[in-house]
Order: sequence, then C-alpha cells, then structure tokens
Amino acid sequence: MHTDLHFSSRPAAAAYLEKVCFKLGPPRLVGAEVEWFTHSRTGARPDLATLAAALGPHAPTSIAPASPHLPLPDGSVVSVEPGGQVELSSAPRPAHSSLIDAVTADERHLATVLATHGLRMSGGGADSGRPPLRILPTRRYELMERRFTRFGPFGLQMMANTTAVQVCLDAGADPAEVNRRWHTLHVIGPALVAAYANSPRLHGDDDVWMSQRMRCWFNLDPHRTGIPTVTDPTTRYPEWALDAPLLGIGTPEGLVEPPADATLGDWVEGHLDEVVDRRPTTADLHHHLTTLFPMVRPQGHLEVRYLDGQPDGRWHVPVAVIATLLHDPDTAAEATAVASVGADLWYDAAHCGLESEQLRDIATQLLTLAADTATGDESTLFGAEARRCADGLPPSASTPIRTEFAG
Repeated sequence: MHTDLHFSSRPAAAAYLEKVCFKLGPPRLVGAEVEWFTHSRTGARPDLATLAAALGPHAPTSIAPASPHLPLPDGSVVSVEPGGQVELSSAPRPAHSSLIDAVTADERHLATVLATHGLRMSGGGADSGRPPLRILPTRRYELMERRFTRFGPFGLQMMANTTAVQVCLDAGADPAEVNRRWHTLHVIGPALVAAYANSPRLHGDDDVWMSQRMRCWFNLDPHRTGIPTVTDPTTRYPEWALDAPLLGIGTPEGLVEPPADATLGDWVEGHLDEVVDRRPTTADLHHHLTTLFPMVRPQGHLEVRYLDGQPDGRWHVPVAVIATLLHDPDTAAEATAVASVGADLWYDAAHCGLESEQLRDIATQLLTLAADTATGDESTLFGAEARRCADGLPPSASTPIRTEFAG
C-alpha cells in the first residue's frame, strides 16, 4: 500500500516518480504480458457475465468485484481488456525459457476453462472481423475512450480491436545502465515492429498497414503515447510524465474528468486548486503512470509495448528475441549498432513492415545476431526467423510452433 503523501512541489513529485519508474538492480528477471481475442460460439464478443463465470476465481475484479483474482497454476494473472480480450501477465522469471514454459502452460489452462463456457481464444494483432465495441464498463476506460475520441476513431479500435505481446525487463543496475538498455530497446524497436507486424487489416478500414495496431497508437493522444526521445530517462521521463494530460482525478465517488488538457504538473503546482480540493497523492501519481503509453514504459522495470499480438503458437518468439538481444551488454551494444540507422523509422515500420528494404535488412541482422547468441533449438528458431525476414515474409507465413497450446 502506498503511503498517503500529498505532492505540492514539482521536484518532489519528479523525485518520487523517478523512484517508482526505475527500480535499480542487476538485470536478472524477464516477464511477459500476452493478449488474445475472445469469441463466443457464434464468433461474437462474449458477454462479461460469461467471461466471469468461465474464469471463476481467476476473474479480475473489473468484471467480478467479489473475485479473489487468484493467479493461474503457473503464476500468470488474468485481466480483461476493454473489448473482451484476455491478457496473461506472467510472474517474473530468471530466464526467458522458464517464463515461456510457464505462460504457455497458463495459456493452455486459460483456453481450457474458457472452452467449458463455449468461449475460445485467438491470436493476432488486430480484429478485422468485428466492429470495435467496448464491453468493459469501468470508469477508467470510459474516460479513456472519451479522451481518445478527440483525436479520431483509432482510440476505440485500439482499445477493443487490437492485442499485443509485451516484454518486461529489469531496468538496470544504475542510471548509466538504465540509459543503455532504454536506448537499445528504442533503437531496435522499428526493425522489430516490422519483423513482427501482424495486423494488416482493421474492421471497416480499407487502408493496409502492416501493423494497424501501431497505426492506432500513432493516431492517439500524442502527449500520452509519444516516444520520449530522451538520453537520460531516469530524470527526463518523470518530467515527461508530469507534462502529460491527466486522464482522471480520483474522488470518493470515483474518477472524474479533469479540465481539458490539465497535466499532472498543473495539479501538483496548484493550478487546479479551484476545481480540485487537494493536491495529488502517491496513489494519484501511480494511477497517472498507468495512463501513459510510450513505446517503452518504465514500471520499475522496462515494459516493451511495441509488438503486435502474434499468430497462434508464436507469441513467445519475439519475447525470446528481445530477451536474447538484451541478455548481455555486448550483444545489446551490437544490436544497437546494427539498428541505429533505422532508429527513427517507426512509421515506416508500421506502414510498410518488411517491404522496407532498410528495415528488412536490419531485422535480418538482428535475428541473425540473436541466432548467433542463442544455442540449440532456439538458435535454429532465430535462424529461421532471420530467413523469414530476409524474404520479407510476415509472422503469419510461419508454421505455429506450440500448436498444442494455441488458443
């Protein structure tokens, strides 16, 4: 439980955010958050009551307020996204191989319990068959949808019709190492977006982007989803967070909509005193951090958010790739050098994917580096991924690897 401190000084708030966002220690653990679409027998979105009944004691309190929200047998926690997508958030593990085994086992368990109520899971980065619909009625997502609607139709598409694979890594032992790891994850990002772009179509949209999911993010609130191009994230990211618009302000009655474009910094510095009868607390700062969606989000650890949901049986591949490229400083430095010429090609990566000759070449080199770094079956897998990228083929062209666990 967070100590109920109030912040009326921007430096004090920034110092607290730095401590929360970047937990220093030797890089050791890796985690993952994996999302799937859910379908009823007819293919429609399931209703929340059926989802809650299927999940039983594992149901999140957002759909079953009295649920104990127990982890699945191998430690993953279930959450439900606004359009009915299910997400597994792993327990952190000291090796990505054991992480993948644990989440795969929990994926199988989740698919089984959903099937008992006529529901199924499917992989993929975007839903092209169903119109976007928010079925989760929480105030948080109501305010989020309202905010994103100001910028066009892509907010609801992102919330209801996309899924992701997220990789979580320790931040680093000290600010210098955090800076290096942060920099590497951003520099390799465009090439990996291209390599694992898996969402070429959105429902109701004739435009083709290799990653419609990333297209959605690019068209949302730029002050909340932009890429903080900083070289000193431990000090600069808290300042970016303070300058980001508030999504909601907590009251005894629940979240209320803040004044238009009011930032956390405005609240801390007293510019909202006429509409809010208090300054923000630690809980308010923690909530605000969960409403920010940069490509790499510091949550104590570093959360990589730029990967599309993958075809069934293949979500673990980009998890293993990123964990391998960041496993030791020498490999990370080589990956950074390889990818640096394409570090700014985020839009090209989402739009063209591996059709971009430059991104195709970088992705091939990164996957080859991963293959050279890994051993055994994983080296063979990464080698095949390098050849796929060299041929300009999307992940959907690959054969499912773990078909017995596919949703």
